[in-house]
Amino acid sequence: MPASLWPQDRGAPHDSYFSAINAELRRNGPARPCLVIDLDRLDHNIALVRQVMGPGRSLRIVAKSLPSLALLDYVLLASGSSRLMAFHQPFLSEEARRFPQVDILLGKPMPVRAAAAFYDQLQGPFDAARQLQWLLDTPQRLAQYLTLAQERGLSMRINIELDVGLHRGGVAEEKVLADMLEMIERNPAHLTFGGFMGYEPHVAKLPRAFGTQVQLHEKVLQRYQDFMQVVSSSYPKLFHPGLTLNAGGSMSYRLYGEQPLINDISVGSAFLKPADFDLSLLAEHQPAMFIAAPVLKVLGGTRIPGADWIGKTAAWWNPNRRLTYFLYGGHWLARYESPRGLLEHPMMGYSTNQQFVNGSAATGLAPDDYVFLRPTQSEAVMLQFGAMVILRQGKIIDYWPVLGSSDPGPSLEYASQVQTTHREIASHA
Repeated sequence: MPASLWPQDRGAPHDSYFSAINAELRRNGPARPCLVIDLDRLDHNIALVRQVMGPGRSLRIVAKSLPSLALLDYVLLASGSSRLMAFHQPFLSEEARRFPQVDILLGKPMPVRAAAAFYDQLQGPFDAARQLQWLLDTPQRLAQYLTLAQERGLSMRINIELDVGLHRGGVAEEKVLADMLEMIERNPAHLTFGGFMGYEPHVAKLPRAFGTQVQLHEKVLQRYQDFMQVVSSSYPKLFHPGLTLNAGGSMSYRLYGEQPLINDISVGSAFLKPADFDLSLLAEHQPAMFIAAPVLKVLGGTRIPGADWIGKTAAWWNPNRRLTYFLYGGHWLARYESPRGLLEHPMMGYSTNQQFVNGSAATGLAPDDYVFLRPTQSEAVMLQFGAMVILRQGKIIDYWPVLGSSDPGPSLEYASQVQTTHREIASHA
């Protein structure tokens, strides 16, 4: 058989970037699967986002994509933002306690009982009547919130979700919008109009057969403008310069550079750039988050229980199956990043305990080395780990817990000469 038909060795060792992190984790890491955040790359991405925010336009940090109070504190300070978008009631309650000065907009409509739970748990100086906007999508849900406000003597800011093309819910008809605005206008003691939110990731993800990104974005803005016209023409008492007109997201924020309509732009995942965000609009962003999984065992060949001949044949045929690694943990929503050429085996499947992975000798892995994976998204993956490992110039400088975790991370006595607080780190970013 011609050599050109044989599988090629795709393996390669860690490059200098991952070699340095591997060495640091071997010396000082937690010796378990961990999530690594590179602050230097994060700073690079924050700087890119700040370039798009001009006069009259505010940056809103999407909290679900950065589910750590310390990480949110860092990004808020380094980006100059004082606005959050929240998506989960228990985390919303924690964020209101930790950041009593910020403006928070809900990123999805919540059941009214979730809103009631928030008020039950509200502590500290956070002024929900002034600083919190509940996102609502139907007159029926708005009526539920009005009842809650009346029963508890609350004043609630209401932001209305618009369907600007994504078709994932939200107000799609001007008559429905008018019904909601009418209810708000008739109940000024309990409801105030905060503005609109129109999410549009389809602009970045639809095939070009549906139009260019610019064409699709123009349709979004026109739809948004049509809804704004309903407010300004029919409900002028609700129309004022302080309205929050939110749109954007990590996939589309760069399209809002010059337009005058949207004054509040949301960004989250673009700061860390998980693999699902490898899009042309984010080409300048750098991946800043990785899963690091220790190698527990290195075995020669590929051995399949009950079918050794299949494994031997695969290892003979394909140089990328000459070695087997068993990792600490596994089956994450992530793609293998380094070393190159790692393969899972279709007959061995997945394990959250010890993942079976093949590779060639060129990968150069030994027990206690780390394999690096790149999460496909942030929120679903980050919450699976305890304290995140925080790197600056390839060195561990801190551990930051994720929301809902009580894990503070290992002791940092060995790094006391470089350890500092996340706010001091961010202030020098």
